[in-house]
Amino acid sequence: MGHRIFDTPFASVYPAYVAKVERKGRTRAELDEVVAWLTGFDDATLARHLAAGTTFRDFFAAATLNPGASGITGVVCGVRVEDVEDPLMQRIRYLDKLVDELAKGRPMKKVLRST
Repeated sequence: MGHRIFDTPFASVYPAYVAKVERKGRTRAELDEVVAWLTGFDDATLARHLAAGTTFRDFFAAATLNPGASGITGVVCGVRVEDVEDPLMQRIRYLDKLVDELAKGRPMKKVLRST
């Protein structure tokens, strides 16, 4: 049981993330840096997931979530990410929030929760 997004290929949403950040003057490389920070995936691993059509469920199952991810707070689609109960949905919302922050021009250091 789960949301439809869980079985959606990450590769089908990734172009929308790219378009969103590029529309706001950011780059695909910056987006990939954000994805790498959250998931632990290097460029080659991310490319393999995109080519394989990995679902969000399997994408995050293979990821090593950054310990700093718990510091991601705020609202995405009217829902506070820190209050999302389903762990997979929370990870998806974490990514959405990071993409939103990147697109809004927030400095990379702050997006990646650097101290």
